[in-house]
Amino acid sequence: MPQSHYQEILSRIQGLQNQLEQEFDQLLSEKRAEFKYRLKKGKVIFDNSIRGLHKKYRTNIWSYLTQANPLYIITSPIIYGVIVPLVILDAAVFIYQQICFRVYGIPMVSRADYIVIDRHHLDYLNIIEKFNCMYCGYGNGLIEYIREVFARTEQYWCPIKHARRTHKTHTYVERFVDYGDAEQYKKKLSRLRKELQNQQDK
Repeated sequence: MPQSHYQEILSRIQGLQNQLEQEFDQLLSEKRAEFKYRLKKGKVIFDNSIRGLHKKYRTNIWSYLTQANPLYIITSPIIYGVIVPLVILDAAVFIYQQICFRVYGIPMVSRADYIVIDRHHLDYLNIIEKFNCMYCGYGNGLIEYIREVFARTEQYWCPIKHARRTHKTHTYVERFVDYGDAEQYKKKLSRLRKELQNQQDK
């Protein structure tokens, strides 16, 4: 495929992604109206009538535990045990970014843009379900946050595409130099670093 054709397809994809973001924002606004909630300083607030309805759908703890697959209960310590390395990783990446990104002049990644914990406001969830949702929100958000930190690190230090296509690459990869193109790597490294340093987050 010619490089120009590849760039044309990539531009169309990026345009569609921007359009999709706008459509998603509109859909989210419609869903807030449908399910009668709003955000106030980041906090979810439901209409009182809806909160009462939600509570009717809540499964009490005893029923939740007695109806659960015993293997779920047995394996739960393994699931929850991962919180320890996650918290350590979270702290390590926070320190890394605070020190190294300031030295390199790379814009900081906002942790709050990736780690969203809000499902515990849903009254149709019992305390166990709320904890599980908080745990999953933290774990997945943390991984996305860390991926962005290391994507920016990769553009700064080694913006070279891999020899083979990897699954679901981060968006910075498309800017990288082709694998094996030594001449372009030397030419583009400084420019790619400056692009990153001048990057403005949404």
